[in-house]
Amino acid sequence: MQATSYTYDPETRTGSVLLDDGTPVEFDAAAFDAGGLLLLRPGQRVRIEGEARGSGLRITLVTLQTF
Repeated sequence: MQATSYTYDPETRTGSVLLDDGTPVEFDAAAFDAGGLLLLRPGQRVRIEGEARGSGLRITLVTLQTF
């Protein structure tokens, strides 16, 4: 699934992305670390993986979108 980076805190390695429909979804440090990234800037196109949990999506991986 693809999304756009919305926020990122380098201190905690947490942040959020915007899905293509505009829905914001937060990610934790484990999801950021799983993608092997060192930095994430707002507006970057990212690839995410996740699982449904309760009424929402829990992101398990954030990495840069490559073609």
